[in-house]
Amino acid sequence: MRKFAIAGIAALAIAGTTAVYAQHRWFHDHMAHMRMSPEDRAAMADAKIAAVHAGLKLNADQEKLWPPVESAVRDLVKIRIDRAKAREAAAAAAKADDQQKPDPVTRLRTRADNMAASAAALKKIADAADPLYKTLDDGQKRRLAMLTHRGHHGGEGWRERFQHGRFGGDRDHDRDRGQDPERL
Repeated sequence: MRKFAIAGIAALAIAGTTAVYAQHRWFHDHMAHMRMSPEDRAAMADAKIAAVHAGLKLNADQEKLWPPVESAVRDLVKIRIDRAKAREAAAAAAKADDQQKPDPVTRLRTRADNMAASAAALKKIADAADPLYKTLDDGQKRRLAMLTHRGHHGGEGWRERFQHGRFGGDRDHDRDRGQDPERL
């Protein structure tokens, strides 16, 4: 009787695990068809930039400092969207030509180039945002943190949003975690 009970519990555990895996797999496959287009990414970036701008409720003097910040943010968004387009085009070409994936050294160089471009764009944002940030009151700083999720999840604000695709961003970090690098 005891062996029968153990076998039954083991069968239930295996069946439950299989059901959860199947559900996860269905969700992943279903969501893969819902990737954002470049136009969707640009529209989402526009909306999020507008939300940050509106949420800050800048005064007239601060408003004069906003255009360089927005321009720098848009430059980074463009870099990330262009990078996503290039990855998608390369993936489509690789499927059509049945090409091999690039070797590890080529991937490393590409990643380094991407990181250098992102670093330069992030520095440009920091340089543009510094004068504005120095004029923000505590309420505006708190709203900025909330709008960019800096304080919410322990992230790094603008960079975190871009990196995780929440500003039309890029998922370079997923390559290191074994996830699909072609996904944005």
